[in-house]
Amino acid sequence: MNQLVQLEKDYARFKEHGAELVAIAFQNQNGATRSAEKSKVSYPILADKDHEVASAYNVHNLLKDGVATPAVFIIDSSGEIAWSYIGKNLGDRPSTQVIFEYLPSLK
Repeated sequence: MNQLVQLEKDYARFKEHGAELVAIAFQNQNGATRSAEKSKVSYPILADKDHEVASAYNVHNLLKDGVATPAVFIIDSSGEIAWSYIGKNLGDRPSTQVIFEYLPSLK
């Protein structure tokens, strides 16, 4: 299942944990909007066409392919990275169950 769709399926559960989802797409805003519409997600998908966010989180071009490596970051209420998962390839993404294992530690 597409990760965007899986995250949407579990979105209410994320909200119950006091978490907010934000997806970052390495395309322009029109492309990000189309991805959100196609996947029918209710959380924001933001565009990172110039790779500024990916570069700030050190995940741009890790695989030497010119794009952001799939990654998940849990940011705590003070703005610090509490947990991260950086994929080893374009298909390597954590399941929502793995992400949920780390959310309770933020309370």
